[in-house]
Amino acid sequence: MTTEPPVAPRRKRILTGDRPTGRLHLGHLLGSLRNRVRLQREYETIVIVADLHMLTTRPSAAAIEQISKNAREMVIDYLAAGIDPEITTIYLQSAIPEVYELNTLFQNLVTVNRLSRLPSLKDMARNAEIDDDSMPYGLLGYPVLQAADILLPRAELVPVGRDNLAHVEITREIARRFNSLYGEVFREPEALLGEVPTLVGTDGKGKMSKSAGNAIFLSDDASAVKKKVRGMFTDPTRVRADVPADPDNGNPVFVFHELFNDRPDEVQELKERYRQGRVGDGEVKDRLTAALNRFMTPLWERRAQLVRDPGMVDEILYHGTRRVQAMARETLREVRGAMGLDKAMKRMRRVVERREKKARRVASS
Repeated sequence: MTTEPPVAPRRKRILTGDRPTGRLHLGHLLGSLRNRVRLQREYETIVIVADLHMLTTRPSAAAIEQISKNAREMVIDYLAAGIDPEITTIYLQSAIPEVYELNTLFQNLVTVNRLSRLPSLKDMARNAEIDDDSMPYGLLGYPVLQAADILLPRAELVPVGRDNLAHVEITREIARRFNSLYGEVFREPEALLGEVPTLVGTDGKGKMSKSAGNAIFLSDDASAVKKKVRGMFTDPTRVRADVPADPDNGNPVFVFHELFNDRPDEVQELKERYRQGRVGDGEVKDRLTAALNRFMTPLWERRAQLVRDPGMVDEILYHGTRRVQAMARETLREVRGAMGLDKAMKRMRRVVERREKKARRVASS
């Protein structure tokens, strides 16, 4: 007697992604890319290139013209960091027509007051230098579009930090509201909560950011890394190399050593000499440059291979987008059916078919 082999349980589906506003940097690698590389082995992972979300703060023609280039560069960074396109789906948001439709339907299921209470939207508006009087409707509805992104492919988990839990809760509320009005179509996604570390910028004034000009990009070469490390902020109270100072007092150079130097004994030795006033900032930075080069060399090598075959990135994006298009069509079919939006068209089609059939009989008689 033979027995059927056990069926492997279906992996839960997660959705994550970024806006294609420019190149990715070490802060992205630390804060999200490493986590995605780990999660892709455990979950069915979908990564969205969220170009529609970019329009909420950058709607100019010049910004839109950069989307294609930025999206391709971002995908190259994904792949160089270890995202595997054989097991991870990467797709372009604007190429999914159903996301526009579902976004429109979802807009009627949440109030303005509910959206305006989200602190993250105020942060986004402030960063984009947008005041309350000039808040675009699209930026206010940013979480609604996110809900459409999440629910279209039926994502069950959304990796977020604590500061973005409210966005996932908006999606859950919209799913509940839809189900209560039209029947059970959506499962409420769960937040896959994790600590999302932030990386201080090279200027020591805040987190690493593309717009702040304090970033080391994944696409920077060794020469650019050296230049940026040499210009890094250090302890302003230490005017000479023989002045003792605390290396753990927010000095970004030592923060980077802790995170990226694969030689912990070297880091501890530098810290001890720094406390004793027996090492200069120049040597500490030179050691950091060498550590970053060791850390980034495998990524640079993978990136160089990808750049030599630019058609591969287009192929990955194209096939990933086609897969999500199929998921989205099925979801919209169920949504429209549950809401009854197809009834009028079906009735009109039946009427037209009967009239055409009658006309053919008359013509043939």
